[in-house]
Amino acid sequence: MTWHTGPLVAFDLETTGVDVEADRIVTAAVLGLGGTGRSADSYEWLADPGVDIPAEATAVHHITTEHARKHGEPAHDVVDQITEALAIRVGMGDPLVGHNVPFDLTLLDRECRRHELPTLHERLGETPLHVLDTRVLDAWGLPYRKRPSETQGARQLITLAQVYELPWDDEAAHGCSYDARMSARILYRIGTLAHMRPSEWPERIRWHKRPRLHGLKGLTLPELHAAQIGWAAEQAAGLQAHFQKTDPAAVVDGSWPLRPWGEA
Repeated sequence: MTWHTGPLVAFDLETTGVDVEADRIVTAAVLGLGGTGRSADSYEWLADPGVDIPAEATAVHHITTEHARKHGEPAHDVVDQITEALAIRVGMGDPLVGHNVPFDLTLLDRECRRHELPTLHERLGETPLHVLDTRVLDAWGLPYRKRPSETQGARQLITLAQVYELPWDDEAAHGCSYDARMSARILYRIGTLAHMRPSEWPERIRWHKRPRLHGLKGLTLPELHAAQIGWAAEQAAGLQAHFQKTDPAAVVDGSWPLRPWGEA
């Protein structure tokens, strides 16, 4: 069994904004997928975050402050349940899969601290957390892919769905269950290509400049997790250098898969 064919837990959040230190969870999905003897347990939550949801955030996930207050569960309970659901599946040995995982894991960590709840790492104790981040894996495997347009980034989830030939539903996108499941499907496509001979890759993949997806073949979960730590740091450094061409003060955090507490 390779790292892309075993059981996994897919994870995604929709939030009040993009500041992992201050913003709050609005919706969340934890999807247990695959594996003999594993239940296909899928959970989704709607929280009342306790603060107003900005219009910019509502435009992305379509949840208003009024809707969250009327239909959402208390934030404390939701944060606790999300973290426990992840801890159970990770405790079984399942890797956590998502897209741009440091955002989701760090924001969840800060929500736990805000509500004085045990964090995911505290609940896991000595159990290792292995993460598979489709953004990091794609950026390493196809490093020279350009953005498809001025308004769509090279590493957005929709772009990866297009590259790996998965159907995309604009209406469902930015729903946390949809995005979590799409991350898992993209991971499977990346893993499938990694374990093929490059000569057998579809032309759309071979066409990319210096693809190296085959370099992901044969790695164990611990090895792949450790490799992503370095790759994420390198990718952040490259992005920071690019941004500093126009903004010398620009900083891109390369921590992966979690921004350490106290380094905000």
